[in-house]
Amino acid sequence: MSQQSREQWGSRAGFLMAAIGSAIGLGNIWRFPAEAYKNGGGAFLLPYLVALLTAGLPLLILEYTIGRKFRKSPPAAFRQMSRPAQVIGWWQVAICFVIASYYAVIVAWAVRYAGFSFGKDWGKDPEKFFSGDFLHSAAEPGMPTTWVGGVFWPLLLVWVVVLAILALGVRRGIERANKIFIPALVLFFVVLVIRAVTLDGAAKGLDALFSPDWGALTSGSVWVAAYGQIFFSLSIGFGIMVTYASYLRRRSDLTGSALVAGFANSSFEILAGIGVFATLGFMAQANGVAVDKVVQDGVGLAFIAFPAVISQMPMGALFGILFFLSLAIAGITSLVSIVQVVISSVQDRTGMKRLPAVGVVGGLTAVVSLVFYPTDAGLSILDSVDHFINQYGIALAALVFLVVFGWFLRRLRPLQAHADETSAVKLGTWWRVCLAVITPVVLGWMMIDSLRTELDENYGGFSSGFLGVAGWGVAGGALLVGVLISLVPWKSPPKSDIDAEPEAGKEEVS
Repeated sequence: MSQQSREQWGSRAGFLMAAIGSAIGLGNIWRFPAEAYKNGGGAFLLPYLVALLTAGLPLLILEYTIGRKFRKSPPAAFRQMSRPAQVIGWWQVAICFVIASYYAVIVAWAVRYAGFSFGKDWGKDPEKFFSGDFLHSAAEPGMPTTWVGGVFWPLLLVWVVVLAILALGVRRGIERANKIFIPALVLFFVVLVIRAVTLDGAAKGLDALFSPDWGALTSGSVWVAAYGQIFFSLSIGFGIMVTYASYLRRRSDLTGSALVAGFANSSFEILAGIGVFATLGFMAQANGVAVDKVVQDGVGLAFIAFPAVISQMPMGALFGILFFLSLAIAGITSLVSIVQVVISSVQDRTGMKRLPAVGVVGGLTAVVSLVFYPTDAGLSILDSVDHFINQYGIALAALVFLVVFGWFLRRLRPLQAHADETSAVKLGTWWRVCLAVITPVVLGWMMIDSLRTELDENYGGFSSGFLGVAGWGVAGGALLVGVLISLVPWKSPPKSDIDAEPEAGKEEVS
């Protein structure tokens, strides 16, 4: 592929908006507040900052550097460093395919709940409404038996929007969409936070979140939780940032961009924590219970706890609409980046033009999503697949990636030199130490701890039966797919069929 033929971001701001949009996702809103609360409150911010500086930012810079240097998707970029290393790239592509198939479902739930917020349709029992009236979840996890139209149609709408953005390309689609979505997301969430902190009981919730438990810092699990949060919230380790950086111009500032994206993501997480716990404080006071009795994370927080709060608070309908629209926007910007990894990799591998690639890749992902998840078994399938692909897909792939490129191929020094050529903040020995020692050790410990927990107590009872096979099968299947694709003989695609030529007259983005 010609180095001059790849599409490029229109501006540095456009790239940063896209990178921030990818990083700010559902986990920022519903995972960080609960993790901080469970792991020392305000004291958690110290290991969180350490994890950001020693793992999050170094790995983000590494992925930016690989993407810009080789100007290709993960499989093609890794192959240029070492032919066998393309397996890791295709493994990451398979992981992205799996994640995209179920991530879109949660975005569809958020879209639907934005509509429910107008009339507070969940009534007096949001939990029963969510699992029963809305999802029609089966009493026992198992094979799908019933199609759920209330999930199918918003899910179809989400895919239409996402594929339309991707079809327009990197500059006209992804960049323009993020320039609209990210300011809107920030505006919506700032309004939410202002409303939340003015509620009765908000101070009670914020005190529960930020009161520091300094003794928690002596617990290894707290530090592992901090690294886990940083790792999963920055969209690193499964090819997204390599792909996005492959559309950067030659003189782009890599370390400066990583610092902006990393701290913007963390700032939004803290903002989300304030909004969530101020709201939970109101709920606790309204029901006459302690804050720890109402704290939830994940799906339970968004689709059960928050609807209960919305039903009790003044102007609850407006709050609900803004909250679920924020979830939907954060989800769409992340989903676009995840699917783009697969599209870019297929383009680099086959020479396919963008529109056919979006149609084939995006269409196939949407079909998988529409077949399995809008069913009575959709929630349990999603829960199982999400757990196993995160624990034994993303984390393991990132660990292998760092060990291979840092220990065996010894590529960190030349990649550091490449980043330093155009970056305002120069990388030092600390960067290589973080990537070669600290991050692999932490990831390795996370894997061991997760497997030990899995063996002691099967996650959700999913170790056996259909869901157990599905969870482990998807995690192992992603690696198998990566290996099999890598064994197919590689042929260079036509140079003119990869991406659009950059617009004439555009200067390098510094």
